[in-house]
Amino acid sequence: MDDLTLALGIGAAVLLLAVLAVRVSVRLGLPSLLLYLGIGVLVGEAGLGIEFENAELTQALGLAALVMILTEGGLTTRWGEVKPALWPGIALSTVAVVISVGLTAAGLHWILGFDWRLALLWGAVLASTDAAAVFSVLRRLSVTRRLVGSLELESGMNDAPSYIAVVLLASTDPIGWGLSLTMLYQLGAGALIGLGLGWLGTHALRRAALPATGLYPLATVAVCVLAFAGGQVAHASGLLATYIAGLVLGNSRLPHRSDTVSFAEGMGWLAQIGLFVLLGLFASPSRLLDALVPGLVAGAVITLVARPLSVLLSVTPFRVPWREQVFLSWAGLRGAVPIVLAMIPLSQGVPGAQQLVDAVFVLVIVLTLVQGSTLGLLAKALGLDAGARAKEVEVDAATLDELNAELLQVTIPQGSKLHGVYLSELRLPVGATVSLVARATGAFTPGPNTRLQVGDQVLVVTTQDAREATENRIRAVDRAGRYARWKGETGDE
Repeated sequence: MDDLTLALGIGAAVLLLAVLAVRVSVRLGLPSLLLYLGIGVLVGEAGLGIEFENAELTQALGLAALVMILTEGGLTTRWGEVKPALWPGIALSTVAVVISVGLTAAGLHWILGFDWRLALLWGAVLASTDAAAVFSVLRRLSVTRRLVGSLELESGMNDAPSYIAVVLLASTDPIGWGLSLTMLYQLGAGALIGLGLGWLGTHALRRAALPATGLYPLATVAVCVLAFAGGQVAHASGLLATYIAGLVLGNSRLPHRSDTVSFAEGMGWLAQIGLFVLLGLFASPSRLLDALVPGLVAGAVITLVARPLSVLLSVTPFRVPWREQVFLSWAGLRGAVPIVLAMIPLSQGVPGAQQLVDAVFVLVIVLTLVQGSTLGLLAKALGLDAGARAKEVEVDAATLDELNAELLQVTIPQGSKLHGVYLSELRLPVGATVSLVARATGAFTPGPNTRLQVGDQVLVVTTQDAREATENRIRAVDRAGRYARWKGETGDE
């Protein structure tokens, strides 16, 4: 009991310190992962003296945290925002990964003298961008939705091919044409499993009248974790299945969606904090000095050669402008994912794996400092911040099961064209009506002459049959104003 009490106390103190560090990182304009890594190092052998060298446990816990991070990423990604960037995002997460692995391996083979298998292993570990770093940095930047969509899709999906490549290269099996066929099967099967479980979970949660609101977020996250388990059991990509299941669920008008998203974001933060603190605890500052040169060389190769060329070759067929290609090249943030992937060969005793882990630590710290702090400046310098759109209206739903109805909560954001619209001009479909408006001056029952304002929270009661048409109409007016129908705006996501 004494050991448990001490462990819980230390864990709670570290968690509170990490939560407070989020505010510090926002003020500094840096990803919070650096502070989490620093907390782990301070708690470890160089600070409080806690020694932790279990690579197998670090890999397992890191993979579990990555599942939660991908779940949060899928649930919070809006399909309407990433749809225009679908094919560039897929190209970045597949074609660009293959090119990046090859170019990085060639550079390390010629510069550092690695044999080809070890060089390819380094390339596979470093090829994946980090979902946690990308989500935390990009969603604070004012850039076009196509850029954000491309990078979010890439970071959500490129973990899967990188993980598969690392597992295969870390084994003793010979490398042949079967490698590409195995990867194609794992990615394809993982995508199908994610789609299937996401669809089944959506229909089940829509029809389930659960006794407590808090059960919906738990059930939603459980579906995503089940997708990972199902993918792994089928020898497919559980990581890709997790992200796609979250993407399907997050864009399926689930009951209490805002509560689900808030819960997933909290779990994502908890996973990030635990993961980075654990990785910092595993690091040994004395070993990092010896890995400084290989880490910097690998960072230079991946950042200045492999990433730009892989972006150029993968997105040029989609006519992506050169300014956006420059931003995409610089926005390939590395974080916990390469460190977790590097634990795989270390846990399997691959020669040179310890140097790989230490070099990745160095690379992640340096690239996060350099890239994470300059992305906003680069976006302004390239003129990419002018096309950012205002945040779209938020619509949350709660099921009124016994009444065969839905209660929609609409929050009107800054820049919405719902501002100034009379309720009579909203023209909701038959079966829907505005029952309450809450604003800073208080809540009231509106009439036809009530004008909506930015910041209003509007409650709309609608039958289940009219729900989709009601949401589409609200989104249409949000985008195009009171004359949305005349302008051809339907409000479809």
